[in-house]
Amino acid sequence: MRLQEYDTSVRFAARVVASERITPESTYEVREIQLDIPQPGFTAAAGQSVGVLAPGQKEFGQQHHFRLYTVADLPEPRDGHVRIKLCVRRCSYVDEYSGEEYLGRASNYLCDLRPGDTVTLTGPYGLAFAVPADPDATLILIGMGTGIAPFRAFVRHLAQNAPEFRGKVWLFHGARTGLDLLYHNDPRGDLTQYYDRGTFEAIQVLSSRPHWTDEIDWGSALRSHGRELARLLDDARTHVYVAGLEKIRDQLDRVFAELAGGPARWARRKSELVAGGRWVELLY
Repeated sequence: MRLQEYDTSVRFAARVVASERITPESTYEVREIQLDIPQPGFTAAAGQSVGVLAPGQKEFGQQHHFRLYTVADLPEPRDGHVRIKLCVRRCSYVDEYSGEEYLGRASNYLCDLRPGDTVTLTGPYGLAFAVPADPDATLILIGMGTGIAPFRAFVRHLAQNAPEFRGKVWLFHGARTGLDLLYHNDPRGDLTQYYDRGTFEAIQVLSSRPHWTDEIDWGSALRSHGRELARLLDDARTHVYVAGLEKIRDQLDRVFAELAGGPARWARRKSELVAGGRWVELLY
């Protein structure tokens, strides 16, 4: 679904409560932004997003610049309002023709907000990550960069709201360096606080040469668990949830095709998982 196809007619003003940088100064900037929404009935489940209406480019007749951001924690009902958290990376891009660098409008707008400011939101949108009906099911969670945000909420949801679930949970979290592992690094290392059962394992996936331009090394991390992953993907009780940039899809397909015994076999297996609701992607 394209951004212009989302219904943004229902809007509400949210107030910024806090904005905290959660990556060190030595790497790229990611902020956790807490927002109070003055609607006691508002809710957003793990895996859902809210729309942000940043100021548009008036010179092009654009009133708003619309972007989606996944809720990075469970909504907290408070006295007369609901508090949510967003995980936002300050972005820029370089025009491939002119070489000029442009700031991402929505991300920089959000990162520049300060407590007391207001922002217009819409939503929520998207399907929530579902807790399997089988309490002994296996969950394989694969997040890249800020794609860890919905899994932070989902892991906390498992711990707080699904005590009956006792299956294995593998979280593969990809980033270029250990400093970039959101909610695993020194400024904010709180991910596993919400789910300390012996069936939970968080597996870091880093670049093999972080100071070069090498991609995150999904191959080595997944191959190191290859035999078990191959077995689990053939198990009808396994669910795989993926979140992050769209480019992760091709990277994962290459590795899983190798584990499955070839691209054709993996294509068939993946289509079966998707059809059964056991392979869910939240990509942007």
